[in-house]
Order: sequence, then structure tokens, then C-alpha cells
Amino acid sequence: MVKIRDFTFPSSDGVHAIHCRQWLPEGTPRAAVQLVHGVAEHIRRYDAFASFLAGHGYAVVGDDHLGHGESINDDSELGWFAEENGWKYLVQDEKLLRDLLREQFPDVPLVLFGHSMGSFIARTYIGWYPGDHDGCVLSGTGAQPAAVCAAGKLMANREIRSKGSKFRSPTLQKLAFGGYLKGIENPIGANDWICRDEQVIRAYDADPLCGFTATAGLMRDMMEGLATIGRADHIALMDKSMPVLFIAGSADPVGSWGKGVEKVAAAFRKAGMEDVTVKLYPGARHEVLNEFGKETVWADVLAWMEKRL
Repeated sequence: MVKIRDFTFPSSDGVHAIHCRQWLPEGTPRAAVQLVHGVAEHIRRYDAFASFLAGHGYAVVGDDHLGHGESINDDSELGWFAEENGWKYLVQDEKLLRDLLREQFPDVPLVLFGHSMGSFIARTYIGWYPGDHDGCVLSGTGAQPAAVCAAGKLMANREIRSKGSKFRSPTLQKLAFGGYLKGIENPIGANDWICRDEQVIRAYDADPLCGFTATAGLMRDMMEGLATIGRADHIALMDKSMPVLFIAGSADPVGSWGKGVEKVAAAFRKAGMEDVTVKLYPGARHEVLNEFGKETVWADVLAWMEKRL
């Protein structure tokens, strides 16, 4: 029987309470997994996957980031991190949650699991805090050239100067996500790049805490994060002995249809990472945890952890 509990902790920004959800197995867990969700979604969307892991003896915990889910103070904050230092706060909040998890379970291995923007947060984390986790799973990640990040940040800062950091810019939204449907045949809606399962997409569309237009502040902060994780000197800081698993769909535009995922994995290997595995799922789109055949993906993640931990 999986036990689910919700709790909060004070954000590193000194203003917000970060909402968390934990899935606990019966008895002492074999390991603990820290989930880091993507942009324009929330941690409750991971209920099925987290319950699967908990059913196999893993403790799982994840939070709603600043500007997401139940970690907002009002609707104006949806899709907004902070006036400044937003990316830093996101990563530091994950550090706070990791330390709470280690305090709760001092003697079990810890795995960091990041999806999409969460994978960017996770990649920042493992450079800033090497040795904090015993394994890392990166789902739906990708690579952005430094020039693209710089241009995106420049455009975001222009919007912020003229309209404020909470302005929801259609121009920035189109720049960041507008091209994702190009490889999707006969899309029904704007979010069809997420998954092939129409029920998943329609539920996402109907969720008021999902799919919102991000603020200019969020776009600025995410460009800063992407620029950070793309630098060779940042990658070189990671714990070389920590195993890393990349999972992605071959039809995921965020990962440039697999090419971006392979590029990041190659950079990890070049930096001396000793155990890097890539699994691309044919035909799958961005959310491999919710795709057709998701049970295979879940089992692959479990098997990878079983072997390494």
C-alpha cells in the first residue's frame, strides 16, 4: 500500500511556501527518488509514475516549483519565479528538499529525476552540488546553443524593461514553444507535441495549472539556466562516478528528435562521466512517462536504478 502525503517547506526566496508531495512504500525504502517537474505543469501529474516506484520499494518526493502548482501566492505568480535570481532559487529549493529527504532517510541511495525544464534544473544542480545524489535520470532534456540562449535572454529583458517581469509575452511564448508542432502530423491542438495519447493532452489542456503562457521573467531565468548547463566548465564540475540515464522520445522536439539528447550525453562523456546511458523510445514525444508504452519506460528506469543502486 503506497502512502501519499503533502507538506510544505520555506522557499529559499524567503517569501513562498513550497508545496511537496511524497509517495512512501511499505516498510523501509530501498532508495529515494527526488522528482523535478517541467515548466507549466505540477508535481501531481507524476502520481502514477511515483506510485509505481513506491510500489517497488522506493520513497519518492517532488515539489511544485516557484510559480507552479500550489507554490504560488496568487494567480499573477503562475509562470513567474522571482524579480531576480529565479533560477538560483529553483535550484536551491531542490537542495533544501534533498537535504530534507536525506534527513528523513539517512542511509539509502538518492536519485535525482528531472523532466524537461526539470532536467535543466537537475543538470544545474549536479554541477553546483556534486556528490549530493547517487544517480541522476534526465527525461526529455535537450541542448540550446549559447547564441540562442543569449538572444532569448536579451528579448526577455527587453519585455521586462517595458512591461515588467510578470508580463506574459506571446512573442516569447512563440519563440520558445512555437516550433514544437512542426514535426507532428495533423496536430489537433497546440500541445500535441507533448504526447501521442490524446487523453493525456486533453487533461493537460483542461488543467488550469498547466499550459499557461510563461512570464518574461521565467523566460529570462530559464535562458540563464540553459546557458549555464551548456558550458563545459559547468559540466566538468559534476561527480564523475555518478551514473546518469537519459530517457527521451525519438519524436521529442525539445531534444531535437534525439539529436540534442545524444549531444548532451556526449558532452557528459567528454567531461569524464563514467556511466552514461541513453534510451530513446521510437515514435514517442516529449512526456515519455505518459506516452503509449509508458509501462516499458517505467520498468526501464526501475531496472536501471536496481542495477546501479
